[in-house]
This record gives sequence, structure tokens and C-alpha cells, in this order.
Amino acid sequence: MAEKAKKVKNKENAIQRYVRETSGELRKVNWPTWPEAKRLTGLVLLVMVVVGIFLASMDFFASELLGLVLGL
Repeated sequence: MAEKAKKVKNKENAIQRYVRETSGELRKVNWPTWPEAKRLTGLVLLVMVVVGIFLASMDFFASELLGLVLGL
């Protein structure tokens, strides 16, 4: 009977423990400053544009080459 009560108690505290541990981990995070966040966001956007242009050009050239090979 005591084991059953202990299992129920652990299940009741699982959400509380999760929230407590998560908030504790978030306090340890080294958050970037506002200028760092802006710079890194700009870098991510730039890389996305460059990769997008590269993939679009590769798709275009591959479809053109395939069209020439198949005579479409």
C-alpha cells in the first residue's frame, strides 16, 4: 500500500519537477546581448538568402540540362 502511495506522489510532482528543473536550466543560459542578437539574426538571414540563390540556380541549371538531354 505504501508503494502505491509513493508512485502516486511521484506522478503528481512530475509536472512541478519539470517546471522547476526547466526554469533552473534557463537561468544558466548565457543569453546574447541585443547587438549580438541583431548581428546573428542578420547573419542567419544572409546565409538563408545565399543558400536559396544557390539552390535555385542549381535547380534551374539541372532542369535546363535535363531538358537538353531529353530533347524537351
